[in-house]
Amino acid sequence: MARNRIKVLRDARTVIRLNSSRLLETAVRVAVVFKDRCQPKRCHLECIAFCPPQRTGTEVIWIDPETTKAAISEETCISCGICVRKCPFDAIRIIGLPEALKEDLVHQYGKNAFRLFRLPVPKKGEVIGLLGPNGIGKTTCVSILSGETAPNLGHYRRKKPHWDDVLEYFAGTEAHAYLEKIANKELTTAIKPQYVDKLSKVYTGKVRDLLRKTDRQGRLDELSSSLELDSFLDRDISQLSGGELQRLAIAATMLKDADIYFFDEPSSYLDIYQRLQVAKVIQSLSKEKYVVVVEHDLAVLDFLAETVFLMYGEEGAYGIIAQPRAVRTAINVYLGGYLKEENIRFRERETRFDVRPPRAEWRSEPLLEFQELTKRYEGFELTVHPGRLRKGEVVGVVGPNATGKTTFVKMLAGQETPTTGSV
Repeated sequence: MARNRIKVLRDARTVIRLNSSRLLETAVRVAVVFKDRCQPKRCHLECIAFCPPQRTGTEVIWIDPETTKAAISEETCISCGICVRKCPFDAIRIIGLPEALKEDLVHQYGKNAFRLFRLPVPKKGEVIGLLGPNGIGKTTCVSILSGETAPNLGHYRRKKPHWDDVLEYFAGTEAHAYLEKIANKELTTAIKPQYVDKLSKVYTGKVRDLLRKTDRQGRLDELSSSLELDSFLDRDISQLSGGELQRLAIAATMLKDADIYFFDEPSSYLDIYQRLQVAKVIQSLSKEKYVVVVEHDLAVLDFLAETVFLMYGEEGAYGIIAQPRAVRTAINVYLGGYLKEENIRFRERETRFDVRPPRAEWRSEPLLEFQELTKRYEGFELTVHPGRLRKGEVVGVVGPNATGKTTFVKMLAGQETPTTGSV
């Protein structure tokens, strides 16, 4: 058996190497240190102490005097993985990626920090979807495509990247024409942020006043109707629920007169009906504009987008953008977890939905039974028809927001007392 025998696991996260003294020539080494986890003052610097090249005099890992965190040389690292296993705070990742990706590096946040490979390309008149897990660069894509961030092409030591370098890098590609317009400030942008719960900390006052300030197209009445904002237009922003904040953020974004609109997770906090309403409104916007949507809800994405860019990688370490696909094809590939053209499996198991015939009436013993229930609050009344829950049964409660689903469950659990009726 050869001494330097190597076993390679081809997936989107890692290259596993056994008894090898050097990284595969066909791979790009990526060393990542999670700065928020690395705590040199609380450990024995195991990453340095157990590193084989370090013990023979080759500097691979050191404590950066500026950040006071571990730093790793990707040139001298041999990818043995010992530092990954020895770190008590799980702060290190050593990853091998295909050599071909070396030329596709678009942005890197710093030494041993997150990096993004490739870019999606918006198309005028279409809704473009970005689909992938959290922490792999979707928000970074939005920041670059909106012009907020100029991609550094991996040259993270530069204080400020030059758009001329970016345009030269993308010359001859589909992205060049779009990025040229962004660089020349020929396109105006509007961004719906991901974390709408922060809006109440940034803005104060009435919802109506905020929307009037952003209404550059005279569409406030139209959007108030289609997004059902009327019920909270005169309330203070600090009093809004998550779903109301989401609809406020979407409306404020759409009221801006922009050329390209970005919606980062527009369906979170919304019920099924509201998600479809929002999808229709966003879709109507795309007829003469660029629209990019980051979305996890596959049903909404299927309804909303024409083209989808799949993204895969490892959270906080790197993200890769696959080639564009028609939305149905992209969703099926995402569920399957395998990219044929790149020979990459980015999920350990395929996600399958088994079709089963309806079960016969459940005959197990009842866990609880309830008569007709009512619960009255000021301005609201919930009525529940009689029913029972049986052992082993999975029961779904479906309906729009603010119609009493949580109140119903609390009455069943004994946390709320019905106004009439009993459980």
